[in-house]
Amino acid sequence: MMLSASRRTILASTAAMAAALAQSPIVAQALAAPAAGAPPQPDSPRRRLSLEADWRFHAGDIPFAPLRDHEAAYAHAKAGNATGGAAEDCDDGDWAMVTLPHDFALGQAPDPAANPDQAYRPRGIAWYRRGVLLDPAWREGSLDLVFDGIATNATVWINGTLAARHFGGYTPLVIDLLPFARFGEEPNTIAVQVDAQDSEGWWYEGAGLYRHVWIERRAPVHIVRHGLVARPHPLGQGDNAATSGDWAVPLTLDLANSGATDAAVTVAARLMAPDGTPVATAQAALTLPAQGQAQAALTLTVPRPRLWSPADPALYRLETRVLADGALTDQESGALGLRTVRFDADHGMLLNGEPCPIKGVCAHQDHAGVGVAVPDSLWDYRLRRIRAMGGNALRTAHHAPAPELLEAADRLGVMILAENRTLSAAPDTLDALAALVRLGRNHASVIAWSLCNEESIQASGIGVAMVTRMKALVRALDPTRPVTAALNGAMEAEPNIADMLDVVGFNYGRGSIDAYHAAHPTRPLLSSEDTSALMTRGAATGDPARHVIADDDMTAVAWGQTNSAAWAFIAQRPWLAGGFLWTGFDYRGEATPFGWPSTSSFFGAMDLCGFAKSGFHIRRALWSATPVIAIWPHWTFPRQEGRAVPILVASNADLVSLHLDGRELARAPVHDGVARFSPVYAPGHLVAQGWRDGRVVASATCVTAGPPVALRLVPDRLRIRAERRDAVPVTVMAVDAAGQSVPVAQHGFALHVEGGQILGLGNGDPNLALPETPAADGRSGAMALFNGLAQAIVCADGSGPLHLVATAAGLAPARCVLRVDPGIIAALPAVPPAQPLTEWRQAPASAQRPVPGQRLGDGDMNSWAWTKPGATQPTDPAAPWVLLHLAFTPRRAVAAKGGTLRFASVVGRAEIWLDGVRVALKADPAPAPLAIPLPPGNGERLLDVLFDNRTTPGRCGLAGMVSLGP
Repeated sequence: MMLSASRRTILASTAAMAAALAQSPIVAQALAAPAAGAPPQPDSPRRRLSLEADWRFHAGDIPFAPLRDHEAAYAHAKAGNATGGAAEDCDDGDWAMVTLPHDFALGQAPDPAANPDQAYRPRGIAWYRRGVLLDPAWREGSLDLVFDGIATNATVWINGTLAARHFGGYTPLVIDLLPFARFGEEPNTIAVQVDAQDSEGWWYEGAGLYRHVWIERRAPVHIVRHGLVARPHPLGQGDNAATSGDWAVPLTLDLANSGATDAAVTVAARLMAPDGTPVATAQAALTLPAQGQAQAALTLTVPRPRLWSPADPALYRLETRVLADGALTDQESGALGLRTVRFDADHGMLLNGEPCPIKGVCAHQDHAGVGVAVPDSLWDYRLRRIRAMGGNALRTAHHAPAPELLEAADRLGVMILAENRTLSAAPDTLDALAALVRLGRNHASVIAWSLCNEESIQASGIGVAMVTRMKALVRALDPTRPVTAALNGAMEAEPNIADMLDVVGFNYGRGSIDAYHAAHPTRPLLSSEDTSALMTRGAATGDPARHVIADDDMTAVAWGQTNSAAWAFIAQRPWLAGGFLWTGFDYRGEATPFGWPSTSSFFGAMDLCGFAKSGFHIRRALWSATPVIAIWPHWTFPRQEGRAVPILVASNADLVSLHLDGRELARAPVHDGVARFSPVYAPGHLVAQGWRDGRVVASATCVTAGPPVALRLVPDRLRIRAERRDAVPVTVMAVDAAGQSVPVAQHGFALHVEGGQILGLGNGDPNLALPETPAADGRSGAMALFNGLAQAIVCADGSGPLHLVATAAGLAPARCVLRVDPGIIAALPAVPPAQPLTEWRQAPASAQRPVPGQRLGDGDMNSWAWTKPGATQPTDPAAPWVLLHLAFTPRRAVAAKGGTLRFASVVGRAEIWLDGVRVALKADPAPAPLAIPLPPGNGERLLDVLFDNRTTPGRCGLAGMVSLGP
C-alpha cells in the first residue's frame, strides 16, 4: 500500500501541526516535555553483538519425552541429549517468529479467572529457540551469552546440553559459551524455557525474553564484566568541598587472562570533559598471570569539575584501554558524573553540599502497547515526562532496572533509588542484589540502594539477620552510597531492620513519622512511598459503576493522600529528604479499588501512555520554581450547557481568577497547588490567570472544541534509527475543523505503517478491553481514542522513510513521515533452520565388512559406542571397517516434501546408506562435504555411514556437523 503526499509535504505539515498543537490545552498539557535527549549510544561492535531478531517462539510447554525404556533413560542423562523443546532436533519449523524484547503475556486475552495483579493475563510456560554461527577466532578469550532480563524463571540449553538455570526476572543471566559452543560453519542451537507460572510481585510482570540478549566477546586479556569501578570524590572535606576544589577519580579494573602465558599489562585511562576536552590521564602496569585474575588501580585528578545534578546533568566520558605486551586487547568507555550525595537528619538530602529535596515518583516498568518489553528510547521518553512534571527522581519499584534506564537517567538528570526485589540471604537473591549494585555503581544518577519493600519480617531477628548480610554485600561492592529500605509500620518494634539502615524509608506512615523523628533525631528519613491518589485520565466526573474515578485529585486510598496533601506534608518537614509518589505512571495490575474488568491501576500522575492527569499538573505546580498554571480537564462538555461543571486549576500562584470570553467568573485562592471552581458551562474561551503580589504571573486557556472532523498524528520526534530499540511514541487524536483537539473523542481507528512496524497501541484506559498488539505482520493495528488520546509505539526497518496513516469512520485520515537513520547496533544473524543429526552409534571396528541397517538389541548401551559428529579416529589395518549408525525422525516439513542430508566434512572412503539402500559413495579419502537428497517419508529413518579403510590408513569419521534441512 502506497501512501499519498510527498515526504517533504508531510514533514512540513507534521512540524506545523506540532507547533499548532502547542497551543491546544489538552495536548500542551498532556504532551509537554523538554526536548528529546540524545538517543541511546551504540555499543562497540567489537564488544557486543545483538541476538534479538528471528527467535522461534512457542506458547505453552513442550515437555521432555517420557522415559519408557532403558536406552531413552540412559541417553537422557547424558550431555547434549536433551529432548522436548530443548532438543537440538526439536521440530520448530512452524513456530512463530518474534523479535526481542518480547512480552508474551501481553498478547494473552484478559481472563477473569487469572491473577488480577498480573492484569488478568495468563502467563504460563513458553519456549524460545535460535541458531547462531560463531567465528572460529572467538575460541580464544571470553565469550558470554547475556540475557538482560527474563520473566520469570528460565532454563537454557545450548546444543542440547543444560547450560544454566535462572530464578528471578530482573537481573541478568550470563552464560560462558565456550564450553558449549561449536565454531565455524556448524550452527549452535540456543533453547530457552521460560516459566512464568510463578510471580515475584503483585503487579504486572510480563513474561518472556523481555530485555536485550547479547553475545559478548573479549580477547584473552580483558576487563571482566562490570569490572571497571569509578568512585569520584572531592579532595577536600565538608559539604563545600564538592564545589570548591579539585576531585579525585580512583579507578579499579578487575582483569582476567584466559591465555596460556603471563601477560605484561598496561592500563591507561583518560577523562574527557562534557565539552570533549581531555582533563586527566593516568596509567598503571602489572603482570597478569596465565589463567588468572588481577586488579589494576589508578587515580585521575580533575581540577574544579563541572558537577552532575538534575539541574545540570553534566557527564564526563571515561575511556580505559588495556594493552597486553604492547597490543590493545580491550577498551571500555562510558559516561561518568561527578557529584556528592549525603542524607542528613536535619536537612534532608544534600547534593553537592546543597539541599536537594527528592521530588520523585515510583514506577513499574510496563508501558502501553509493549508491556514490559520496553524499547530503549521509551525509557528516555518516560524520564522526560517525569522531568516535565517537575520531578527529579525515580524509585525503581520494586526491582532492578534495565541498564538503558540508568543510562537515560544519567543523561536527563533523574536521581535513582535503585531497589532490590527480594529480602533474603539465599544465594540466588544475594547474587541478584550483587548484580543490581554492579549494574548501578558507576552511574551518577543512582543515589541509594533500597534492600526491600514492605516486608512482614521487618521486626524480627530473621529480618535483621538477612539485612545484616545484604548490607554487608552492598558495602563490599559499593561503600559510597547509603542503604535504605521502604518500610511500612512496626517502626519502633524490636528487633527491627530500620535500625540497620543508613536512611530509613517510610511508606506512608503519616501518623508516626513525626514521633519517629523525635525519638531518633540523628537518623535521616525519607518518604520512600506516598500519595496513592486515584483518578482516570480526563474524566471530569466519576462513575464507580463503570470503574471511572474523577480526574480531580480528590480520591485516595485509605492509607494514602492526594497529590496536594502528600507533598504539603513533605514540604513542611525540611528534615525529610523528600518523597516518591505512588505512582508516576499507571501500570497493569493492582486496579485498586476495582476488580474485573479493570486491568490497570488508577494511581498514576500519568496514565499508561505517559499522558498527564491532574496529578501531573499539581506536582508540576508544587515542584516548579517558575510560575505554573494549567486548567483541567478541559472546556468541552457537549449537551451540558447551563450546568455547573468541575474545573481544577493547578498553579503555584497565590490566587487564580477564571474568565470566560473575557468575563471574570470567579476567583479562588490556591491551596497546595490547586484552585477549584464550579462554573456554569457555556462554550467559549476559558482563561485562568495566576496572581502573585497583585499581578498576573501566569495564564492558561482552554477552548471549547467542535465536532471532530479528522484524526491527527503527533510523533514524539521526527527522526528515528532503523532498529527496534529506537521506537517512537506517536500520539493519536481527533481534531475539529479549527484544528483544536477534541478531549471527549472516543473514536476507534486503524493504523497502518510502511517502512517499519507497530510494536503496540494503547490509550491509557484502565478498563481497556481492546488488544494492544498489532496484526501478525506488525504493519497494521487498531485502537480507540480514550478521552481524546491514544498512542502507538512504532519502529523503523531501514527500508526507507517510516510512513504512518491513521483512519477512522467519519473522520479525515492522518498521515506523518519519520526520517530514518541507519541502525548502529551490530547484530549476529540467525541461522536458517536445520535439523542436526547428533545421536550416532559406532559399531566396533571389524575385519569383515559389516551389514548396514543393523539394529542394536534393546537396552544395549555398551556394545556400540555413542558418538557425535565433530571428531575423527585413527584407522586400524587389522579392523579397517567402521560403521556409524543413526535412527532419526525428520521434521514435519522435510517428511512431507523431502530434504537434503548435509555432511559438513566426511574423512575417509565411505558409503552412505539410507533405509537399507546405498545412496552415495565417497571414493576420495580426503575430507569433503556431502549433500544427499532425502525422499519424503514419515516416521523413523535409518542412516548408516560405512568407512572402508583397507587401502587408506590414517583417520576416518564425521569431522563436521551432519544436518537435515529443506
